[in-house]
Order: sequence, then structure tokens, then C-alpha cells
Amino acid sequence: MRILVISDTHGNYPLALRAWDLAEPLDAVIHLGDGGDDAELLSRIMGTEVIRVAGNCDHGSTEPRELLREYEGNRLLLVHGDRYGVKSGLARLEQRGIDVRADCVLFGHTHHATIVTLSGILFVNPGTLMCSSQQATFAVLEITPAGVTATLHDITP
Repeated sequence: MRILVISDTHGNYPLALRAWDLAEPLDAVIHLGDGGDDAELLSRIMGTEVIRVAGNCDHGSTEPRELLREYEGNRLLLVHGDRYGVKSGLARLEQRGIDVRADCVLFGHTHHATIVTLSGILFVNPGTLMCSSQQATFAVLEITPAGVTATLHDITP
């Protein structure tokens, strides 16, 4: 399974569409918040479900703040990250990942792309696709019964 992971689009849905084009072929798209309207628009344009959680800037959103999904036997925790203080470190989010027995934790909020393994859990932040960002990035997950791998990709705004 191949999944496009984006976050913090903050209204820049054209760059999210470009990320989709660059990452194809895809089986799914995940949006990690701060761009709920973008995620809805992407879903309509692409004709596919965009799995999403609400971020701190998605005021009035009815989307959940956290989701736990399973693909190919791998548990993925999806959060925006603000409620776990990710700008100050990953300790609280790491504990949440342990508590829910996640194999991979996807988060945003910091606008800094990163891939790191903590406590045997893969943590992936796809970065941001915001217009004013110095570096626009997205992530692609490859999920098999053997596990989850992730790659980060720069995209010129």
C-alpha cells in the first residue's frame, strides 16, 4: 500500500494536488490537519477519500483530533500534534504511540519534516505545503505486512 501524507497546507491546495501528481500511484491520502478545507477539496477533485484529522487552525471542524488506523497489519496513529506539545519534543506523543501499540505515528504542526524511530515506533512528520514556507515537503508511506517505511520529498512551491 502506498499513501501520500500531507499536513499544514493552510489553504495551498494547488501544491497538495502537485504532491499527489508527484507521488502517484497512490492507494490513499492522509491529511494531518491545518487545512481541513483543502482536504475536503482534494477529496472532491481526486474522487477519493482523504483520511484526515483536525488541526489547531481547523476552527469548527467536525473531524476527529486523533485516529487509529490499521493497514496490512500495521497500526498507524494519526494526530496533528499540537495537543501533544510536539513543538517542544516528542516525549508525550511517543508515550501515546506506546499506549495504543502503534507501529507508526503520523503528525504535523511543527512544519518541519522528519522521520525518526523512537521506542521501536516510526514517527513521520511530512512538513508543510504552506505558501510562505521556505521548504515545502510531503511524505510517502509504503506499507506491507513486513512493516512501514517512509520517504520525504521536497516540492518547489
